[in-house]
Order: sequence, then C-alpha cells, then structure tokens
Amino acid sequence: MNTLQTLEQTAPAPFDEAQKTYLTGFFAGVQQRAAVFADLFAIDPMVSAPVKAAAEEPPEPPVLTAEERIKLAEHPLDAYHRILENARGNAAPDREDTFRFKWNGLFYQNPVQDSYMARLRIPGGQLKSFQLREIARVAQDLTTGYVQITTRANFQIRSIKPKDAPEVLRRIQSVGLHTRGSGADNIRNLTCNPTAGVDPVELIDCTPMIHDLAQIIISQREFYDLPRKFNIAFDGGGLVSAAEDTNDIGIKAVMLDGEVLFRIGLGGATGHQKFASDAGVVVSPAEIVPVVTAMLRVFIKNGNRSNRKKSRLKHLLETWPVSRFVEETEKQLGRSLRRVPVEFTPMIWPSAELPHPQVGAYKQKQPGLHWLGVSIPVGQITPRQMMRLAELAENYGSGDIRLTVWQNLILPNIPAAWLETVKKAVEKMGLRWRQTNVASGVVACTGSRYCKFAATDTKGHALTLTKYLEKKLELDQPVNIHFTGCPNSCAQHYMGDIGLLGTKTAAGTEAYHIFVGGGFGKNQACGRQVFSAMPFDEVRTMVETMLTAWLKNRQPGESFQAFTTRHDLNTLQVMFCG
Repeated sequence: MNTLQTLEQTAPAPFDEAQKTYLTGFFAGVQQRAAVFADLFAIDPMVSAPVKAAAEEPPEPPVLTAEERIKLAEHPLDAYHRILENARGNAAPDREDTFRFKWNGLFYQNPVQDSYMARLRIPGGQLKSFQLREIARVAQDLTTGYVQITTRANFQIRSIKPKDAPEVLRRIQSVGLHTRGSGADNIRNLTCNPTAGVDPVELIDCTPMIHDLAQIIISQREFYDLPRKFNIAFDGGGLVSAAEDTNDIGIKAVMLDGEVLFRIGLGGATGHQKFASDAGVVVSPAEIVPVVTAMLRVFIKNGNRSNRKKSRLKHLLETWPVSRFVEETEKQLGRSLRRVPVEFTPMIWPSAELPHPQVGAYKQKQPGLHWLGVSIPVGQITPRQMMRLAELAENYGSGDIRLTVWQNLILPNIPAAWLETVKKAVEKMGLRWRQTNVASGVVACTGSRYCKFAATDTKGHALTLTKYLEKKLELDQPVNIHFTGCPNSCAQHYMGDIGLLGTKTAAGTEAYHIFVGGGFGKNQACGRQVFSAMPFDEVRTMVETMLTAWLKNRQPGESFQAFTTRHDLNTLQVMFCG
C-alpha cells in the first residue's frame, strides 16, 4: 500500500482528482529528498508541528586502558629522545616512559634494580659469531656481565645504567641486530626449530619465512601497536621442537598428499593453560607470511583495548569462533584459504625416542657435518663463555650459533674430524655437551633477583635442585622441570613434567605450587596442581620423592607424564607423601 492510499483510508471524505494530483506530486518530491512517511508525521510533544524523528545515538566508544592512552598521547617509538635526555642525567624514567621505552627494548628494573634490562630480537634464534662476540663485549663493557638466554631463543642483557642505554642500543644495531618491539604490546622474538636447515628429518627449512616475516614486522609501524603481547613460532618438523602449540600463532609443517603445507594453531598461551586451537586451514610455504600478517592485522583491529587481562588473542577467540577469525583473515587477504578438517594432531616426531635432543652431538643432513647442543644451566652465560663459543663457531664450524627455547645453544656445521676437539673445548669452559635426564630439561625464568613480578629466586633454586637430584637419583628417562616465578609463566610451568610456580607462604617464605603431568607436541597437556605453597627447602626432597615413587610404581617403560596422568591427584598425593 502506498502513502496516498494510506491517507485516503484515514481522511474524513474522499479526495477529488485535483487533490490526488497535488498529493502525488508532493510525496514524489519528499521521496527524492530521502524522507519517509513516518518522518513527516513524527510529532515533537513540545510543539504542534511535524518534525523529523531523532537519529539513534552512536554507541559510546570503549574506555581505553591507561596503557592505550599513553600510546595515543605519544607513540612509544617517538620517545627515543627521552632515552637520550635521561642518559645525560643518568636519570630513571617516569611511569609513562617506563612503559614507552619497552618499544626500544629497554625494561627498567625498579624496584629490583635501578637499571635497565635490554631484550634483543634474534629471529629464529639464529646469529653469527661476530654478533655473539659484540653482545658479549657490550655486556662486559657496559654492564655487570649478566646475560641470559630466554625461553624465546633470545638474549637479555641486564644491569644497564640509564647513562649507558643509548650506547648499548647503538652497538647492538651496529651488528645487524635489533631491540625494537621486543616487549610490551608487540610481536615478540620469532622462533623456529634451532636445527632448521641442517636437520636430517625436517619437512621444511623455515629460516626464509622467519626472516621475511621478521623484516616485515621490524619495518612496518602498524605492527608496533597490538592490544597486547603476541608470540609466533614455526615448526618445520625437526628433531628439536619449537613448541609452536604454546604460541598465539603456531605454524606446523605437515605432509598432505605428498605436499609440504602448514597448519596453523591459534590462541596458545600456556600461562593461561591454553594450547593453540587448529584453524582448520592449510597454507603453502609461499603464502604463509602474507597469511600470518593478515591474521596480525585482524587481531590489531579487533583485540580488546579496554581490559589488559582480556587482551590476548586467546581472549578474542573466546568471543569469536575460530571460523570467524579465519573469515576475517580471508577478507583481509582478499581470497579464500584452503579448508581441511579441524585436527591439530601433533606430528609423531622422529625425535620421540631421543632424550632432550637440544643437548648432545647429532649428524646433520649435510654429509660429514654435525651439530653440538651445549647445555647452558638455566640460560645463564658469561661474556667470556660467549666469546669462546664465538671462537669455536668460527674455527670449527660455519660461524653460526643457534639459540633454543630450552635456554641452550647449538653449534652447527662441525666436521666430524673436529667434533671431539669442540666437545673438549666446551667442557674446558665449564659447560656441558652431554645430555642428562635431569639437567638438560631444567628451565627457569628470570626470578626475583632481577624481576619485580617474581616471588622466588627461580634460577638459584633451579640450579640447587638440579645439583641435589643428580646426586640423589639416576633416571633412565628424561624429565622436564620448569621453574617460573609468577603467574605470567615465562618458563611455562604448565607444560613441564614437573612445574613449579613461585609464591610465598603466610610467613613470607619463598615457596612453590607444584604441578605434574604437563607436556607439549604429541604429549600436549597442562599440568595439574598437586601441592600448594611448599617452602623450597621441602621442595627439594619432595621432587626427589616424586621421582622415586614414579621409578618404583610405573609400568614398564612408562614416562613420568604418563604415570602421573594415569592416577588421580589424591592417589598421587598419598603416593608422594607416603
């Protein structure tokens, strides 16, 4: 029914032809002006004349967090001049600049220390001997010499005075490395198999993709404004896993119909007890970098900027189905992705029977060459050891060094004739190359000596526990023991066979919550808490008792993870305390 017919039905008398002609022309003009019948007869109660209906109020913009407001006031990359100003007076940064300076890789350690920590970007953990040597010299010349290998196959240099910060950054950049975007709301160091390119069983060498993506991230400003931190890992199927399923985006090589493709996992964050969920797509090696950058843009646009506790990718995927995230990625790309059944089943690694393959001597795919995995206890390394390792890499290898997410390092491309020489040199500098079922699997975060969030001295306690267990026990299978000082879980306590989460007792004593049964890859699982707030003096004997109970009560060949998973927590507690 048209407008004229509606008026005729409500009029007191029928319209004559002249009235109809006038009204038809009148409403034609109204329609050209985009008005509607309801608009003309909406009555304002304050006046007795037709008025246009009020438009709906636009929704209120979200309330931004303090961190988002700081970024809007001045982009953190534009704050470098403040680093220089503080250096001139050797002054500490204020609260806002403490946040901004993280974009240049500087983390002020107050109240633990009146100094910075600098975190580097080393894509894939791959660096050259000359780079390792300069990092060592920077630490030696400008700091107290405390350097750590992180759980993202990276270096952190500590105890940097504000006056020395610009020089540290300049010297790191002078050897082709970066600190930009290594913390805060940025994409953290990209990781992959540390044996990429030399591994005899890998499906694909992910090195080219890692470096292409790293260059995009470092070069494009849009990737310096995420809602929160973001982790990306590639796994090409090598002997030493990259633990890609613990990342926001985990990229895993698979063989499908004779073709090497990548499956993508989304939303991993083991500090939140969450492994990556399969996206239900496969992507060719040639397309993986554009697809990942499109996914980053979807997160940048849609991630939560109103609540820091709900701003990781996993939180977006709690409000969106994974299928919608993929659809938004396709819109960003301008093309569809190849769908496959959702099944993020980890590969059965050829390394399944290898204990801690990140430590020890192994044959490469290149005939006559070996890599040597060197154990760095809880990732702590001295400038002198770094310079000696750089010398070994140059004299007996190809000058390459690989860092691992297990806080160790690998020297690749060693000819068989020189392998024993390198082993002896490693031992002479106080490091190990032999795998052990305890020490090779111990990982620890920074701890309370240098981190204000940590409740316990994780690295000191990890070293103490390692020495204690190696004197008391002889294990015939490897175990992974992960120490982390706070719920942020930088050392991923949930994925250790035994996970230790730092806390305090009611009396203020350093203590740990104890978890068992965690794993990654084909053994993917989050550990279950079996004991709460146990003082560290008791933790040593308790872990010994736990491992002894496993050795005594396990089924033939049963791993510690399988053993603890087979029993409920009450049974385990009785067994461990009996």
